Amino acid sequence: MENESQTTEKIRDNDAAKPGPGERRVSSLPLILTVVSLLVWFGFQAVQLVLERSDLSQLKGNLEAAMQEAQKARAQIETLITKTAELASQGNASAKTVVEELERKGIPIKAAAQPSK
Repeated sequence: MENESQTTEKIRDNDAAKPGPGERRVSSLPLILTVVSLLVWFGFQAVQLVLERSDLSQLKGNLEAAMQEAQKARAQIETLITKTAELASQGNASAKTVVEELERKGIPIKAAAQPSK
């Protein structure tokens, strides 16, 4: 008799675990697909960002030589303007005219001694 009751309980447990005709099993497939798609998307974005960063680094390296040349040219122009301002302070009429034109155009002049008027 005891065996019959254990067998009956096992059958009831198995029946309770199975979904009935009106019940649906909860599927984890949508969750798995969502997680996988998010992982793929984040991976894609990470790869794209790494590629863009390397491209920008390469462009910066290509522009470095041009920046150095521009800095050299600017230093030469500033030296020329400073020397012109020195000539103007010594009384050179042409240099005074150039300095006045530069001041009208808003170009800063770094002369230590401005001509006295």
